[in-house]
Amino acid sequence: MRDPIYGYATRLKGAWQGEGAEHFETVDPAAPETVVGRYTVSTLSEIGRVIEAARGAQREWARVPGLERQELINAYIAKLRSRSDALAEAITREMGKPLADARGEVAYSLIEAEFMAGEAARPIGQVLPSRRRDFRNLVLRRPRGVIAAVTPWNYPVLTPLRKIVPALVFGNAIVLKPSEFTPAAACIAADLAHGILPDGLFGIVLGQADTGRALVSHADINAVTFTGSVATGRAVYELAAKSLAEVSLELGGKNPIVLNDTDNLEFCLDEIVRGAMNNAGQRCTAVSRILVKRTLLADVEAGLAQRLESLKVGNGFDEAVRIGPMAMKSQFEKVMGMIAKGRADGASVVAGGQAVKPAGWETGYFIEPTLFCGVTPAMSIAREEIFGPVLSVLAYDSIDQAIDIVNGVDYGLAASIFSNDQRMVQRFIDHVEAGMVHVNHQTATDPNMPFVGVKDSGVGACSVGQSAANFYTTEYAVYLRYAA
Repeated sequence: MRDPIYGYATRLKGAWQGEGAEHFETVDPAAPETVVGRYTVSTLSEIGRVIEAARGAQREWARVPGLERQELINAYIAKLRSRSDALAEAITREMGKPLADARGEVAYSLIEAEFMAGEAARPIGQVLPSRRRDFRNLVLRRPRGVIAAVTPWNYPVLTPLRKIVPALVFGNAIVLKPSEFTPAAACIAADLAHGILPDGLFGIVLGQADTGRALVSHADINAVTFTGSVATGRAVYELAAKSLAEVSLELGGKNPIVLNDTDNLEFCLDEIVRGAMNNAGQRCTAVSRILVKRTLLADVEAGLAQRLESLKVGNGFDEAVRIGPMAMKSQFEKVMGMIAKGRADGASVVAGGQAVKPAGWETGYFIEPTLFCGVTPAMSIAREEIFGPVLSVLAYDSIDQAIDIVNGVDYGLAASIFSNDQRMVQRFIDHVEAGMVHVNHQTATDPNMPFVGVKDSGVGACSVGQSAANFYTTEYAVYLRYAA
């Protein structure tokens, strides 16, 4: 039994301060009776002081040359790397994902962070021609100021770092409100910043929805970055609009793979299962729909069922486990409710479909990897985000029909096609409504590529890559005359 995590509260000027009397606890989703951490909820006055401290630190940070900022951020990333095991263990304890996956999350996060730190040394701005003699026109960028970041529970290290590092690179301060279900890793990350980053530059406030509302609606916040559900994203957008803060929203997905043709079906099926079942399907880019050319349907259904039934479900600290628990009771109930809806709508469960009680972890929020067949585009399981280990198979006859099915939902995050026919591939690339398009592989991303959604899957600039500057900086025009 591991000791509980105690003592985290409001991160203000390099120290944890908790003046409030209200607390919340996190639990192990594999054994919900086990308390993992106890945290103090940030008061309104504390939130204000954190933002005030961030504003003061940001004024000085903006004056630090970009290459010096890069050196400091890389030193911070190195400190995070030295504590990779502690970060991964915190993820598994509070979120439940297998420890190997948690380690993979930390490793990928640091690679992405290093890439974004490099933006401090890359060109930013433009030199444009003038219509007047003796003039030079410049387009420059300045930091926005203080960034509010609200992050979800499913990637407790990746998503915060995806916001913290770009904010700092471009000369901003940041105040983070991590998920109340998985705050430990973010709190460790804040501890590790002490002595490297200026005090006040990276603050943390803790609590539930009220804390998030107070943060994003504060008049001294210049921009808000949020990752989470569409419903909460709409609320964040509305609150931020009251102070005209810039907004970047990374929201949900209903991500498809179109399996049109292949000379290696086994590889395709392995890719589909990885894309659907990593993190127990609790990721915004998880594959949720498989659209299969009707001639391949029987082989695909049989191959997927066999693979899902072989995946071990259990506690994330068991090295043999591939599928951990749902991260909390409400998510467990939501996924089980969607499975019930699928059955009620007439889809057939050919693998899984039940809650499961692994030996020694009978109280945990575990669900079998589930495969639905006979799914039609109108069914709820084919249209709504499930965020669990549930995969739906739909049949199609033509690529145009497949593209219509892919585009016939509110989301537009990631989409993939498996095909050796370049005409099919090009048609898919040209017409699919998704911010990230994949060909002949599942929906995994690279750390130097824009992470972007369209439709209900995203609003505002991307959070990764050079275009992140569009969110973390403001653009302004300079007209420079050589001599008066």
